[in-house]
Amino acid sequence: MSVTIDLPADIEAKLTEQAAKAGVPLGQHLRRMIEQYVDVPLPSPKTPAERARHWRESVANLPDTTPLSDEAMSRESMYGDRG
Repeated sequence: MSVTIDLPADIEAKLTEQAAKAGVPLGQHLRRMIEQYVDVPLPSPKTPAERARHWRESVANLPDTTPLSDEAMSRESMYGDRG
């Protein structure tokens, strides 16, 4: 199978440089890169319990802050004379 991809000149230059450093033609270098990408396993879907646990762990070290007062959240407080 053949695929044509239009790349910006700077990206093409970087890929060509990488291929030269690897000592292979550009096409072979690109094929290797694509094969590596395709072989990466996709993460398995998380259960709701796993997602909740992950969220709790990610927020565990956040600082404990007090909620803003109703006055601080009022439209008048936010916009003042601008309406």
